[in-house]
Amino acid sequence: MIELKTGVRLHIIPTKKYKTIQIYGRFTTRLTKEIMTKRALLANLLETNSFRYPDQSQLSGKLAELYGASFGFDVGRKGNLHWLNVGLGIVNGKYVDDETLLPTALDFFKEVVFNPNIKENHFDEQTFQLEKENLKSYIESLNEDKQTLASLKIKETYFTDEAQQLPSFGTVADLEQLTSQSLATYYREMLAQDQIDLFVIGDVEESVIVELFKQLPFTDRDASFPSIYYHQTSDNVIREQQMQESVTQGKLNLAYATNIYYEDVERFALLVFNGLFGGFPHSKLFMNVREKASLAYYASSSFDTFRGYMQVQTGINSGDREKVLRLVREQLQELQAGDFTDLAFQQTKAMLKNHYLLGLDSMQNMIETTYLGQWLPQSELTDDEWLACLAAVTPKEVQKVAQNIQLQAIFFLDGGQQNG
Repeated sequence: MIELKTGVRLHIIPTKKYKTIQIYGRFTTRLTKEIMTKRALLANLLETNSFRYPDQSQLSGKLAELYGASFGFDVGRKGNLHWLNVGLGIVNGKYVDDETLLPTALDFFKEVVFNPNIKENHFDEQTFQLEKENLKSYIESLNEDKQTLASLKIKETYFTDEAQQLPSFGTVADLEQLTSQSLATYYREMLAQDQIDLFVIGDVEESVIVELFKQLPFTDRDASFPSIYYHQTSDNVIREQQMQESVTQGKLNLAYATNIYYEDVERFALLVFNGLFGGFPHSKLFMNVREKASLAYYASSSFDTFRGYMQVQTGINSGDREKVLRLVREQLQELQAGDFTDLAFQQTKAMLKNHYLLGLDSMQNMIETTYLGQWLPQSELTDDEWLACLAAVTPKEVQKVAQNIQLQAIFFLDGGQQNG
């Protein structure tokens, strides 16, 4: 890791695995309700055009000149952090006999990050209004996808912190408040204050990359690592929310507190637990709720080790709500009693190992691992160490994880008489 400026870090990951070079930037700040919509709209604006390429066709033309480079901005979150990401993927100049490709690509990266389409302290009004409308349509369209809607609603029901209840791209209400001027002001704040991590992956010379990146006009900022983990106190009362819509399929989602975080040694037992509970096609939820009892169109579980949270998603006939609730509870109780076969236990471990090994080829996985390694230095494991931790998990440890999982919230989207 090279510190280009205070709070601006460059991570170079040299590898001969790929014929491409990935340039990636992540702007990190503390997650609050106030910033989420701003950053989502900002990502869309920065991706659409810049000062030198004031419309989408000129921007696309430049990417075509870069041998069809891939490029995009997006937003994301992890625990208490909010991210604005920019990615630029190019072919390695060696393979197209073009030594100027990397410097030209970095010049483009500099343009889209530092030179947006801002005139007289506000974003180009036409682009701003168009992207604002597009984001509004996108947020509203999520209500049409009932599975996504249910997934958003269970988080709203479970979390007590307003920012945690919301998706990473914010809300229509907050979007309405934004102006092209207020967003230009926020853009400058973000550029000056966010923690910035820059990544370059590919067959590259470290010294060349450092010299190129030193030319980017970043400035010093307070170096800070806000706590990545979000902690919520468990409650004795289960929070419930219900909506009624004329849909052909009801959605029953459940949220649990795991109280297991990314650096905890129990994380590996949680991985195995989730695989047995609802993470894989041989899991209890899939086999017993969906297949044997035929009570669900889908049934799965997933977890988040940055918020100590787990959710179960099911699509059901609305009249079967109580039966499904009972059956899901029974699957958890079986795991709490250590009632699972050695075959299922070994199969889960084998699938997790396979999944991990497949991920080693992913550039995005390398970026995330490197990023977390500097945010949470205790979490850094070699591939061999990670696989050893997984192999060491015992059935007793899985049982203990299951015993500590607490149901905290239920969201039910009721399809009413349509399918009762």
